[in-house]
Amino acid sequence: MNIVILKVMAVATGGALGAVMRYSATVMTATWFKDQHYSTMLVNVVGSLLIGYILNWIPHDGSGNEFLRLALVTGVLGGFTTFSAFSLDTLVLMQTGEMGKAMLNIAATLVGTLMAVYIGHETGRLIHGI
Repeated sequence: MNIVILKVMAVATGGALGAVMRYSATVMTATWFKDQHYSTMLVNVVGSLLIGYILNWIPHDGSGNEFLRLALVTGVLGGFTTFSAFSLDTLVLMQTGEMGKAMLNIAATLVGTLMAVYIGHETGRLIHGI
């Protein structure tokens, strides 16, 4: 089987698991705290913690662990939260001394996503009359 197809399958399988984990976290958080909005913060923090751990747990050195890394980092954590990827990108910029780019990444991501969710919400409201 083609190596690219195997990589895609690893990501897809992990992504399905991550999506189920995200839904479960939302249901559990809504039950425990009587408010599902805490689930976003919870999964973002947990996802960021896990991606940081996994990057040190599974080396990216060509030792054959690439499929496990893809399944866990891109798949599971990608399905669970995308905030972990944002956190990793920012950390790498900081570690390579590119603080200006790191701060721009933080500001542009936060402002951009807030603006995007507002625009999307308002567009949907206008189109669907809600």
